[in-house]
Amino acid sequence: MRAGLKIIAVMGGLVASGALGAAHAATLDEIKQKGEVVCATQDAAPPYGFRDTASGGYAGYDVEMCKAIAEHIGVKLTHKPVSTEARIGELKMGRVDVLAGAVTYLPERAEQFDFSVQYLQAAVRALVRESSGIKSLAELNGQKICAAKGSSGAALAAQKFKDSQLVTLPGLAACYLALQSDKVAGVIGGELTMARFAIEAKEGGKDPVKLLEEPVAQEHIGIIVQKGNASLLKAVDETIVAMDKAGKLSAAYDKWFGSQSIYKFKRDFAVEPIAR
Repeated sequence: MRAGLKIIAVMGGLVASGALGAAHAATLDEIKQKGEVVCATQDAAPPYGFRDTASGGYAGYDVEMCKAIAEHIGVKLTHKPVSTEARIGELKMGRVDVLAGAVTYLPERAEQFDFSVQYLQAAVRALVRESSGIKSLAELNGQKICAAKGSSGAALAAQKFKDSQLVTLPGLAACYLALQSDKVAGVIGGELTMARFAIEAKEGGKDPVKLLEEPVAQEHIGIIVQKGNASLLKAVDETIVAMDKAGKLSAAYDKWFGSQSIYKFKRDFAVEPIAR
């Protein structure tokens, strides 16, 4: 009998936890009533969201976005750092209200979540050795190129460089080693990672590499909320637009991606609807 009661209790606990896991994220009114918004960022993805060893807290472009959203709504922020792999699931299961996790707009994602106006844009770029003399994507076409297996960069490379031999390796680090050893003429991937490789080569005394100016593609990035949570989405949009008008969005961009960062990128995107 006691064993039976134990089984019932365990099953009840599982049902309860499952019900909680599948709960919807709070609406704007509910957030205001409880006085708290739960906003997630990536936990180890600088400069988007990462643990700052100096302060012990979290920092990054997306962390600043979460703070701004809470301030705009007028509630306390509960920041939830999550892994890149788990970030979408956290919002889907209602464990967070808002996800500022460098989420690239994809039509299939837009079927499940609502995207804010664009608050960031990132490029997929090509990295080549300076000694190769390659200056454009057209010159790279027909050459042997590398991309991370299963990545958007690999899919884009297959479309863009139809005359090239595409090699896919487990990660961009492996592609970069292939570039340094002259096994491939170029690497296709996210510009942040490509820029870090270029900096590493310069500082580490390796063969100089450079990013080609022309992007392979542009990725449009938004903050997402659960589908149909219109009032919360409106508050997020208002936050981004207000930051942009006040110059705060450009200041944050310069701090994490631009003139004050190691990347020295220039902001070339507008705050505008991605697709609705």
